[in-house]
Amino acid sequence: MFVPSALATDLYQLTMMAGYDAAGYHARTTFELFVRELPEPRSYLVAAGLEQALEYLETLSFTSEEIEWLRSLPVFRNVPPRFFLDVLPAFRFTGEIWAVDEGEVVFANEPLLRVTAPAIEAQLVETALLATIGFQTSVASKASRIVDAARGRTLVEFGSRRAHGLEAACFAARAANLVGFQGTSNVEAGRRFGIPVVGTMAHSWVMAFEDEVEAFRTYIDVFGASTTLLIDTYDTVQAARRIVEAGLHPAAVRLDSGELGALAKEVRSIFDAGGLTATRILASGDLDEHRIAALLADGAPIDAFGVGTSVSTVRDAPALGAVYKLVDTEHEGRHTPAIKLSTGKMTLPGLKQVWRVVDGGVIAHDTLGLLGETQRGRPLLRCVMREGKRTMASRSIAEIAKTAERSREELPSRVRAIDQSESVAVTVTPALKALADSSRARVQGT
Repeated sequence: MFVPSALATDLYQLTMMAGYDAAGYHARTTFELFVRELPEPRSYLVAAGLEQALEYLETLSFTSEEIEWLRSLPVFRNVPPRFFLDVLPAFRFTGEIWAVDEGEVVFANEPLLRVTAPAIEAQLVETALLATIGFQTSVASKASRIVDAARGRTLVEFGSRRAHGLEAACFAARAANLVGFQGTSNVEAGRRFGIPVVGTMAHSWVMAFEDEVEAFRTYIDVFGASTTLLIDTYDTVQAARRIVEAGLHPAAVRLDSGELGALAKEVRSIFDAGGLTATRILASGDLDEHRIAALLADGAPIDAFGVGTSVSTVRDAPALGAVYKLVDTEHEGRHTPAIKLSTGKMTLPGLKQVWRVVDGGVIAHDTLGLLGETQRGRPLLRCVMREGKRTMASRSIAEIAKTAERSREELPSRVRAIDQSESVAVTVTPALKALADSSRARVQGT
């Protein structure tokens, strides 16, 4: 389990913590994490990363070395000593978390997560929650589109070497797997999350031998009948012919360069004529949902795809733009809704719930309203942590994958299409609209 340090945050979270404590501000605050606008061409998101977020909150604390280092920073020179001697050593997250289940599809402005905790606690966790939830949700949403494009073909996540760090690589594999990728090349993700690990060979293996067929035969001798051979080091078509002539029977071959569609057709023809009808073709090499859809539309006989960079870096939309905004403060039992009025960044006040209306197995619309309202549909946010302790058991990726499959199947076909970005309608209740209007008037003094 990777658990980040309490210092894995932005400096201003810590300065605000110190400021709140020095000012004696101990209000209970509520923040909501959501995405204002879906990146093009997304029409939905798949919630992911909650498990890691809860692990972080449950174990969050400051070590004595971290506290001493913080105290040495000039920005904290005038902060009362008690912040370092009493507050930080005793710090634990004691708040309440409501969240959308991992695997559930969500839309713009719908809370994925709600945090209610004393101000210093809710403030500190912002950066880590945004990074954790935002990244895995971004990857899962991209991977979901690729799963649809593949139309039932096997998908393997190959993006570790392009990911932005080794932990990102591991969590990208997790996020892709929970929406339908069947395997990963990342061994640590396999160990940590139980994802099937898949690998072939590198071009360097073939190049290390005097003869290409010798390289293939040796690999099969070592790793057996389930071997996948990489056949594009020199000449893809010639390699396919030589495999047949040599009497080799690999489980699969991998094409990683060239015109993948045309090569797959030619290799398939050679193998079928040579009796290797059971040998599958795996394609890789800068693939995304659009290239995969085009290959299959052209009739390419490709059985499986290895997808790397476009998943692990979410290359077409690398920054999801998730935000974490204050929506309510509670002091001595009195709630004050919080609203932001910045141009283009206005927020809705109050603790919210999302209700999903499904008609005939298809999402008709979502309703965004205030917690405590009664609305048609199933509520998406549920309490997953109270007083800093989980109220739900950890879910396996297999369990999350079932949620993702069910939720994705509820999407209208127009929303699930990869070539356009029409989303599901999200309506706002009259009560939430009225609270927004009264909150705006209050802060503007009108």
